[in-house]
Amino acid sequence: MNRRNIIAIAMASAMCLFSSYLSSAQSQSFKLGQWTEIHNSIIKELNRSYVDTLPVDRIMRAGVDAMLDELDPYTIYIPEEENEDLQMLMSKTYGGIGAIIHKKKEDNVIINEPYAGSPAQKYGLVCGDEIIAIDGVPTKGLESKESSDRMKGKPGTKVVFKVKKVRTGDTLDIEIIRERIHFPDVEYAGMLDDTTGYILQSGFTDNVSGEIRSKFQDLKKQGMKRLVLDLRGNGGGLMSEAVNILSLFVPKGSLVVTSKGNRPESHREYRTSNEPVDTQIPIIVMIDSGSASSSEIVAGALQDLDRATIMGKRSYGKGLVQSIVPLAYNGQMKVTTAKYYTPSGRCVQAIDYSNRNEDGSVGHIPDSLTREFKTASGRIVRDGGGITPDVDIPVQDYSRLVYSLVLGGVLDQYVIDYARRHDSIPAVDDFHFSDEDFEDFIRFAKTQEFDYRSSAKTLYDQMKKELVKDGLADAMKPELEAMEKALEMDKERFIRIKKDEIIPFIEEEIAVRYWFQEAGIKVRLRYDEQLKKALESPMI
Repeated sequence: MNRRNIIAIAMASAMCLFSSYLSSAQSQSFKLGQWTEIHNSIIKELNRSYVDTLPVDRIMRAGVDAMLDELDPYTIYIPEEENEDLQMLMSKTYGGIGAIIHKKKEDNVIINEPYAGSPAQKYGLVCGDEIIAIDGVPTKGLESKESSDRMKGKPGTKVVFKVKKVRTGDTLDIEIIRERIHFPDVEYAGMLDDTTGYILQSGFTDNVSGEIRSKFQDLKKQGMKRLVLDLRGNGGGLMSEAVNILSLFVPKGSLVVTSKGNRPESHREYRTSNEPVDTQIPIIVMIDSGSASSSEIVAGALQDLDRATIMGKRSYGKGLVQSIVPLAYNGQMKVTTAKYYTPSGRCVQAIDYSNRNEDGSVGHIPDSLTREFKTASGRIVRDGGGITPDVDIPVQDYSRLVYSLVLGGVLDQYVIDYARRHDSIPAVDDFHFSDEDFEDFIRFAKTQEFDYRSSAKTLYDQMKKELVKDGLADAMKPELEAMEKALEMDKERFIRIKKDEIIPFIEEEIAVRYWFQEAGIKVRLRYDEQLKKALESPMI
């Protein structure tokens, strides 16, 4: 075949490919125009013919949400009235007084937990104080969200509370100037022992890398010889901050993440651009099923570059990049524009969106559906969803009773009651919930309504219902009665059996009310069995 024929064939092939691409693009544009016209026709006809007044806002929003749900769980529409919620999501800030409240509709607002350094703390609000009115509006009869919305507002504006003080019983008018409340991404940093530094990071908002750098240097001065970076429960945030954090621990110019999407500008390589603070110190990165997005970028890159040992449980499996796009009428859309890949080429995004655990994290993926990749030193790692830890450490399981006590608000209400009756507690390192205190909790819990059935009793109740449906309950009556008797357990007995599970939660919540969030984390670390096992594991 001569050169002219080769060129002709190549040109013909290129023209076919271009024609195919053009046809596909035209077809997609035609379909988009067709469905836009159909959609508008339906709305116009409904508006003209429907028997009742058309709830335009509700059905249009439902239609938009349903349409985006067909794509992925992270592409969402944010109307103008929800922009503040987006700001909270992206920057972890809001305008207000800085306190968590407890509110039942028939009761006043109760201050549950003021934040350290917040206006609530500065103006003397403590756990147990009752807010009778907000700017003259009585709080009884208000829903919790309505009360919270009235307490929030633009930083620099004032809000006036009528407060019944828990310690004295006095009723006072307290004027508070709202501030910009920021939830810190570095929730705690300290030494776990003489040589082990620990940093708990909960997010990736602006300049968290600067905070990590500062905390790391402080810990080095305290004698740190190894670092634990705890990313458990960290749902991610800014990719740029993930890259900046990686810059602290790997050589300048290292490839740490790649993004790929449909648009050419979404194809990018991200390399570290700053000189590191330390490339030698041993690092343990703790992850779990709540570690997502930027957390997975950090964990995956440090694993691929053999710079850290990843411990815990497999991460969430969110390997998607989102961009905020402005829309008409001051709305916005958070849209997935690319997937990201670790230095070895792995995509941590789950293979599909449907194969998920109850908490939304990636479900079991058989090895046959995954591909092998290699770290810098040649270790084998796999894709398919999330970051699989180098050292798998089980998460502590809690009984159904503990979940019921926490989610049902029983612990919260008890801690508020405890704070009303105790002006102070010892320093957090010396504070322990005594046997006498636990008897006090039992007396309180026995007065509360909550579902205290065991998991086994719950399954039994469901099984009995199914047997009744099948017409088998009467035939199995003796066996069912014997099983029910064996599973029956009164509230007090079950609480006593689960004492060791319950006390850590109570201690943490009480510590927070008196010494703020950092104290609660110190108590949590006291009982963190997964972390203790990680510290005992050999570093890879």
